Amino acid sequence: MLTRLLSVGLLAGLAAGLVVAAVQQVATTPRILLAETYEAVGAGQPVAAGAPPRLGEHVHGHVHDHGETSRLVFTGIMTVAAAIGVAFLLIAGMLFAGDPIDERRALAWGMAGFVAAGLAPAAGLAPELPGSAAADLVGRQIWWTSTVVATGAALWLMLRARHVALRLAAIVLLIAPHVIGAPHPHEFESRVPAELAAQFAALSLGVQALLWSCTAIAVGLLWPRFAPKRAR
Repeated sequence: MLTRLLSVGLLAGLAAGLVVAAVQQVATTPRILLAETYEAVGAGQPVAAGAPPRLGEHVHGHVHDHGETSRLVFTGIMTVAAAIGVAFLLIAGMLFAGDPIDERRALAWGMAGFVAAGLAPAAGLAPELPGSAAADLVGRQIWWTSTVVATGAALWLMLRARHVALRLAAIVLLIAPHVIGAPHPHEFESRVPAELAAQFAALSLGVQALLWSCTAIAVGLLWPRFAPKRAR
């Protein structure tokens, strides 16, 4: 079982991570690089063209820079590592729940994971670009973690519990983090154009959804293939 778990987790995470990393290079990474030029201008640092370039200009002008290339590679590695972590979480969760691991159930678990770890926290703390105003880091981390745990527990109770009181408790858990509210700065200041920030937030959520769904599908496809021969 341990060999099967490790094999599926690593292979599923690697396959999904490479796909998502490629999508990131054309979706979110160019906007991060562009936002950094606005941040540099706001901080009074010189920019080659004298002003922040447009998205396409910035990407093509920096794609061959050694430092940027190294960062793109590092980002890809971290994406693969995140996908592997998601794969192990999905497998562990389904084994703990006693659910058969197939494509349909794995995808359902993946979507629940995205809601808990991506969509729900983003309702209070949207993905941010460099140069965006932000509250205290520790406070944001505490709120994010609490929201993920509360949302995950709420989804579990809603889908698994049969008692009405437990389902009511699930509703309370689901809305409590948002009633309390995420920590925000006193003033919403940003050197980045609002349109760019909105694009990044939407694309980041799309990439997260892709990460969870691709990893889940890979887990569902690979798990039966690594079953012991006597169980086939």
